Amino acid sequence: MTVPVLDVRHLSVQFKTDSGLIQAVNDVSFQVASGQTLGIVGESGSGKSVTALSVMDLIPNPPGEITQGEIFFRAEEETPSVNLRTVSLSTMQKLRGEKISMIFQEPMSSLNPVYTCGFQLTEAIRQHKDLTPEIAAQQAISRLQEVKLLNSDEELYAEIQSVQPDWKDDQILAEVEHRKQEILNRYPHELSGGQLQRIMIAMAIACDPTLLIADEPTTALDVTVQARILNLLRELRDRRGMGMIFITHDLGIIAEIADQVAVMYQGKIVEYGSVWDIFSNPQHPYTQGLLACRPSPHKRLRQLPTVSDFMEVVPNAAGDPQIRAKVHDNGQVLAFQTVVSAEEAATRLSTLQRQGPLLRVEDVRVGYPIRGVFGNVQRHIMAVNGVSFDIFQGETFGLVGESGCGKTTLGRALLKLIPAMGGHVWFNGQDVLAQRGTSLRKLRRDMQYIFQDPFSSLDPRMSVGAAIAEPLKIHNVARSRANQHERVAYLLERVGLDASYMRRFPHEFSGGQRQRICVARALALNPQFIICDESVSALDVSVQAQVLNLLKELQAEFNLTYLFISHDLAVVKFMSDRIMVMNQGKLEELGPADQIYYEPQREYTQRLIEAIPIGNLERIQELQAARR
Repeated sequence: MTVPVLDVRHLSVQFKTDSGLIQAVNDVSFQVASGQTLGIVGESGSGKSVTALSVMDLIPNPPGEITQGEIFFRAEEETPSVNLRTVSLSTMQKLRGEKISMIFQEPMSSLNPVYTCGFQLTEAIRQHKDLTPEIAAQQAISRLQEVKLLNSDEELYAEIQSVQPDWKDDQILAEVEHRKQEILNRYPHELSGGQLQRIMIAMAIACDPTLLIADEPTTALDVTVQARILNLLRELRDRRGMGMIFITHDLGIIAEIADQVAVMYQGKIVEYGSVWDIFSNPQHPYTQGLLACRPSPHKRLRQLPTVSDFMEVVPNAAGDPQIRAKVHDNGQVLAFQTVVSAEEAATRLSTLQRQGPLLRVEDVRVGYPIRGVFGNVQRHIMAVNGVSFDIFQGETFGLVGESGCGKTTLGRALLKLIPAMGGHVWFNGQDVLAQRGTSLRKLRRDMQYIFQDPFSSLDPRMSVGAAIAEPLKIHNVARSRANQHERVAYLLERVGLDASYMRRFPHEFSGGQRQRICVARALALNPQFIICDESVSALDVSVQAQVLNLLKELQAEFNLTYLFISHDLAVVKFMSDRIMVMNQGKLEELGPADQIYYEPQREYTQRLIEAIPIGNLERIQELQAARR
């Protein structure tokens, strides 16, 4: 019998808080074999990250404490397993980083902004190996080439030779060394999110670990970058024979990388099995809900299923919460039966277009100045370059593209939150870009913005009631305190929150609840047009489904018009009547949602679609066959 790399038995972790003990992990057991990936999936607060931190012995004590369980780890194939709960601190420090490595969710907060990436990578290598700085730097370059942040020496040589055919061999070799050194000298802020994540992976594999823990390593990345990172992790696992734990809230991503799956809910593993069994025949209602609530690009539902459609939590005789599957008519969840046909979508779009545009964008250009030594503007980097389109009353207009393509810049320019260099934005016949002062403020009553990060867009010192009432005060609507209170209470209840929550502060809410608060604030002035800028990208798939359903319900009730910005084509296709694809500041493709998805005309759009983690059985079979 093969001894696993990691064997966790009956692990329990609790945290002491002002409101009492919180059982974060409750009697969890699992194994990870060499060359195998265990996917741990669940919503925020389910105990995924706490389980991973327990393996690394990184639970802060106090307030956290591992109350029971054993964690057996085998560093080498020929060595016996050791119990990480009983080893000395010095032994654990040696294992951590050298034999057990972890990739954290947010690379920017994991890297020190005042040190170069090369310094931090070589530091990670020299921490566990007695090497000179020169040899450590060589190994750092090798790791960057392994994670494909830097081409191999042969590829660099060929690339330079093709551009400089007259150069001699020593000149080309010198340029190869220069380019290798250049990547080491970059600071974190000089790299993109995908590049930073590759730096983190390079640091994690620097000392050839036996076990790699990846905690939500692709959550904030574009689908194309996410696909490249997943491919990279699969290649590293197979080539090195590493055991891997991959933590995420998205079962679509789990299908791309996992062999075994543990589904966690409220600190417990509620379902455990092979990736094929979990996807082909999920047994637990929570797993069924997670699988169902992610938008499918292949069919458009009128409303997304949510986890609450599949299960409910009820107390037993002792008062402890128990999960119970919901029973539906004919054994089906209602949302599954409400597929929007292609004919219905086409009829709706035709009806919308007969009304004429609510928003007309003509040749909008936005550039960021590059200044010289003396502060003079030398040139502009064009973030948005000559974009034109119309949005019709009651329409959801999807805007997709990779990070840096100009989506958010365009959205902010439409409300004149940032200045445009040229073009026109006509809203209800008025040119937004020509408005100033009182006329601009009056126009913005009908145009609202929901930002990507709800926490940073809410003042932490202001109660949510005051935050929602603030637009009413600015625009002199509902002037009396009683009227404002009544309006705020109505808005909170309309987005699914209790009116009593208005006295609470942002830190007292979950991410999904904070996003609902931002939706309520955007609705305060009864706007006609709302820009949703990546407003669900950081949410769990179950919470994401709730917010998307809410946005659709509000649109139907108030005849709202949305510009829905996202890098996730599956989400955009669920929401949108038409989709515009942006690339490098320009309009790449524009058309009805089904046409863009099923008949893309541009290669860039095709790449975006191919990168969507579908998570179906055919894809699982394809990946398993490739490993045989």
